Parts: sequence; structure tokens; C-alpha cells
Amino acid sequence: MDLNFGLQQLDLPLIWYILLGILMSGYAILDGFDLGVGILHPLAQTDQERRIFINTIGPIWDGNEVWLVTFGGALFAAFPEAYATAFSAFYIPFMLLLFALIFRAVSIEFRSKMESALWRTCWDYGFFLSSLLASILFGVAVGNMMIGIPLDARGIFTGDILTLLSPYTILLGLLTASLFTMHGTLFLHLKVPYGGLHQRTSEWMWHAWGMFLVLFLLATIYTFAFVPRAIPNFERAPWASLIIFMTVLSVANIPRSIYMKLPGQAFLSSSILIISLVCLFGMALWPNLITASNQSGLSLTIYNASSSLGTLNRMLIIACIGMPLVLIYLFIIYWTFRKRVEIEEHSY
Repeated sequence: MDLNFGLQQLDLPLIWYILLGILMSGYAILDGFDLGVGILHPLAQTDQERRIFINTIGPIWDGNEVWLVTFGGALFAAFPEAYATAFSAFYIPFMLLLFALIFRAVSIEFRSKMESALWRTCWDYGFFLSSLLASILFGVAVGNMMIGIPLDARGIFTGDILTLLSPYTILLGLLTASLFTMHGTLFLHLKVPYGGLHQRTSEWMWHAWGMFLVLFLLATIYTFAFVPRAIPNFERAPWASLIIFMTVLSVANIPRSIYMKLPGQAFLSSSILIISLVCLFGMALWPNLITASNQSGLSLTIYNASSSLGTLNRMLIIACIGMPLVLIYLFIIYWTFRKRVEIEEHSY
């Protein structure tokens, strides 16, 4: 397959591959800072600060998760064979992920139902642990997509839960958690009231960026050394170097923006970084949706795992109508809640 698909191979499976990337990017950017706020939650020193943390994402966190639901629905409709293989291979991790997302939602809603300090502490740690677990599981899934999983001729996963755990997948799990933590720290700095908590988030931004940078460099080296199949696509598509340049520039601009006291620019750079990483992931994976680690010919690609062209065409029409409406809705919501949260003296 010629990788110069931008002008010559623009077809429906490719369009839906790109749309899945857009949905993944949207979820990672929007729910990424939600998960990051949850990971940072134990750093709050008082109950009021913990309340502020939750209030920063309170009006928007559940809407952000719609992107994940839409991604799953689009994958099911556009690439049903890949959907079936993924959900059977990652059944246990996906159930853990579902549990983490549900428990995270319950923690947010239930912590303020009683004044008991023990009650709130339990739900606060539930919020933290579920956010951390979800972030790591997302990264582990990405790692397995990169190195591949064993499949048989029918596209059925032939391994077990231990097959999905390797140094590389765990490293990407930690990298994803650090990325969301950094993203969440930048978001908190933009949303918390001025004062002591705001000043502490300035320090957290540096630590979060440093932690991400170390894991990012380790993951990059590991990928070059032990995942050689991820490299050829970039060699066949010189324009992909622009994505690499954008990734490096985004990573470098975050500390520059923090130092220049431009938190909005730092958050924008973090968002662009997430988009760039999703693009790099898509380029490395292309044209596979699920790579077979035991035999490349068994991999599920965007062509041998796609729905009929008629189905993809009708879905595209619906997407062209629905996506602009969703984006308009998101703009209205984020514009409405654009200000910093206010301190609530008697909120529990």
C-alpha cells in the first residue's frame, strides 16, 4: 500500500481512519485534563482545595467522555471486525477501564453527600485511583497496538492477560498517565483561584513536565530499538517529519510558556502535543488497526476489517451533519465556564 494517500488514495476506509484519530485526539485532550485533575487530587491540602479541584471539571467532565463513547461506536460501525477482536482481546482491561470510569464518576458525585471526613476521604482516593488506573490502561492499550498481539487466521486473540503486559506496554501506560497529569496541571493553573493553591500549581507544572519528558524520551528510544515496524511508514512519507517537528516543538514550548508566565499558551501546546502523538501513533500503525505480532499477514487493516462502502458512506453523511453541531455545543459550554472557579466557603 502506497503511503502517499493524501492525494491518491483518499477513500472511505481512510477517511474513517482519520475520523477515528480525530475522535481519539478529542477525547485525549478533553478528558485527559479531567483524568489529570483526578491524579493530582491527593496534592490538595484542605477539603476546600479538593472541592475546588472537582469544581474545575464539574460542569464538563461527563460531556468530555462522550468522545470515548463516540469513538467506540464509530469503530464498531466502520470496522466491526477490528472492534470484535479488540474487545475480545482486551476484555479484562476494558472491564477494568469501565469500572474505573464508573467509579470515578461515582466518586465525584458521592463525595459531597455527607459531611463525614472519612466518607469524603474514601471517595477522594477513589477519584484518584480510578483516574490513575484509567490513564494507565489507555496507555497499555496503545502499547499493545504498537507491538501487536497474537491472532489466529480468524482474527481471534490467542494470548492471555499476561500477553498484554510487557515492559513496553507498561512504559506507555506510565507515559500516558504522566501526559494527562501534565495536561491536568496546566488546566488547573488556568482554573483555580489566585492564591496559595494557584502558586503551588506553578511548581507542579514544572515537575509534571519533567516527569513526562523523561518517560517520553524512554518510550521514544524503546520504540526505535524494539518496535522496528513503526519506522518504515515515516521513511516512505517524508511529510511525516512535520508531525515529528510539531511534537518536539510542542514539548519544548511548554516549559518556555510556563517560564514566560503564559499558561494558556502552555495548555494549547499540551493540546497540540496530544494531537501530534495521536498522529504519530496513527502513522506508525498504518494501515493496521490491530497488528498481529505472530504473523503480519493476519493483521486487521482498515481495508480487510471495514464495513461495506455503502455503510461507510451513510455514516460519513451523518458525521458531517453531527460533528459541527457537537463542536458548536462544546464551544458554547467551554465559553460559558471559561472563568476561574470561585471559592465556596460552605460547600461539601
